[in-house]
Amino acid sequence: MDKKKITVIICCAGMGTRLGIGTTKALVNINGKPLILHQLELLDQYDDIRIVLGYQAERVISVVTKYRNDIMFAFNYDYKNTGAAASLSKALPGAREYVVSMDGDLVVHPQNFKEFLDYNGECIAVSDCNSDEPVHIDVENSKVVRFSKNGKYEWPGLVKIQSGRLTPHSGHTYEMLNTVLPIDVLHVQTRDIDTPDDYDRAVAWVEAGYERTGGKNE
Repeated sequence: MDKKKITVIICCAGMGTRLGIGTTKALVNINGKPLILHQLELLDQYDDIRIVLGYQAERVISVVTKYRNDIMFAFNYDYKNTGAAASLSKALPGAREYVVSMDGDLVVHPQNFKEFLDYNGECIAVSDCNSDEPVHIDVENSKVVRFSKNGKYEWPGLVKIQSGRLTPHSGHTYEMLNTVLPIDVLHVQTRDIDTPDDYDRAVAWVEAGYERTGGKNE
C-alpha cells in the first residue's frame, strides 16, 4: 500500500495504572530503550505520524523529539476519564485516506508489522492470547465479525481503516470499530503490556529476538 495514503496514530495518553510503575507505558524500558522508540523505528518510512498524549506528555515529547522532529502531537486532556477512542478521535482531523491506529503499550513483531502496514486495504490485527486482560475477537470467513468477552484470538489494539469510516467516540477503540465490522483479519505476533506479568513476557520476547517465548501460555 502507498505510504502516502496512511496516517499513523499512536494512542498513549493513559496512566498505565494496572502496570503499577508510575510511568506512561510508552516509556517503559524494552531491551534498553523506551517502547515508543521501538514503535517509531518500525515507522521510519512513514511521514504522517501522530502521537496522542495525556499523562506525562512532556516526558514523551522529550524522548520522541530526540529521535525525530516531524511527529505531530495531539492531546487528550481528559485521559483520566476517557478511553483510547477519545485519544484516536483527537488525532483524526485531516487524516489521510487510511488510518493505522495502535496503542502505546504494544510490542509487535517487526516483520508481521510490515505485512500489516503493506496489506492492501482495511484490516484488523489479531494475535494469540498473550495478555492477562485481553479483548477477544470472533473471526468468521477470514473477517473480524465482533469483539467479545471470549474468543480464540486477542485484539492487540492495532487496526488499519479508512479514515472516513471512523466516528469520534469517548470510550474504547473496539466500541468505535463495532459499527464498521466485518473487516479483514491479519494474524500478527504481539505482546500487549497491561500488567507486570505482561511486561515481563514482552521483555523476554524481545530479548529472545521475537521468538515464540514469553507468551502467557508458553
